[in-house]
Amino acid sequence: MSTVRLNKLKKPILVAGPCSAESKEQLVSVTSALQKTNSISILRAGIWKPRTRPNSFEGIGEKGLIWLKEVQEELQIPVITEVATTLHAEKALENGIKNIWIGARTTVNPFSVQEIIEVLKGEDVSVMVKNPIHADIDLWQGSIERFIKAGVENIAAVHRGFSSFMNSEYRNLPMWNIPIELQRRFPTLPIICDPSHIAGKSELVKTVAQKALDLNMAGLMIEVHPDPKNALSDPQQQLTPIEYNQLISRLVLRKATSESQMVLNQLEELRSQIDKVDEDLISTLVSRLDLIKQIGEYKRSENLSVLQLKRWNEILNSRTELAKKLNLDEVFIVKFLELIHQESIRIQTDINSTLD
Repeated sequence: MSTVRLNKLKKPILVAGPCSAESKEQLVSVTSALQKTNSISILRAGIWKPRTRPNSFEGIGEKGLIWLKEVQEELQIPVITEVATTLHAEKALENGIKNIWIGARTTVNPFSVQEIIEVLKGEDVSVMVKNPIHADIDLWQGSIERFIKAGVENIAAVHRGFSSFMNSEYRNLPMWNIPIELQRRFPTLPIICDPSHIAGKSELVKTVAQKALDLNMAGLMIEVHPDPKNALSDPQQQLTPIEYNQLISRLVLRKATSESQMVLNQLEELRSQIDKVDEDLISTLVSRLDLIKQIGEYKRSENLSVLQLKRWNEILNSRTELAKKLNLDEVFIVKFLELIHQESIRIQTDINSTLD
């Protein structure tokens, strides 16, 4: 049992196991329970845990690699763990661990990523790259490209959500548009969702997992512990093996396409209608922005300020009320209006900055 061929695994890829390796018995207990139901592709377990504050449990360390190696050989299951330094990478390879993931706190630092790559270069490994802590898709893409450039092509991305100061039911905001855009940029790259870190609460894991599969993600990375309440790290988001198996059995797998020509024809007809609506929408936006230019010119000639707060509030309130009457989501329409307003401000500011 060695390197996992990520593109050849049956979907959904199921990466499961405890947040942290705490003992060999713990790893065997979880793995055995999940193998019985055929609900695991790869065993995950953290050995080194990057914690925000000192004096927290920071992982069992190097001896955990020995447990992982033994479980890998005895139970014939591939294992994966996080590496954050060159020393971690070296020790993992020495112990026969050929599957690793790069954590969110490491992805944010290109220097750290490149140093780890130098250790892995030329090795037959598989690598999963988690998104950076904050919503920076270019940083995520850059880390992936660094591995590809170094010849590490057996690679996947892991969507674990993004930190934010916004109030949310989730530990990390899903911001699904970002992994969707990453998939557009890397069409053949497997993207695995980490519902545990997005949810932050065990009761929300299923909802996030189903959403990920609905979006055609390649798999799931879920934390499973034999006794979550007494886990040494992240107890609130880990599932028991029984809870995990129930979750997997209840997930609905969507088809990427249909074999029915009638269904395909109907979709094509609806998409053609959407294309026409989009053309009209863009033409309408062009007309609106042309009016904004005229307003900008008039404000400039009359020495009026670009930002007219009273008018902006009127637009925001009246359009939101109209959207409600038409059953449009209020959050969506506010974001849409804000984007238009930002572009309007940019256009008028540019006009004001133009010298005679």
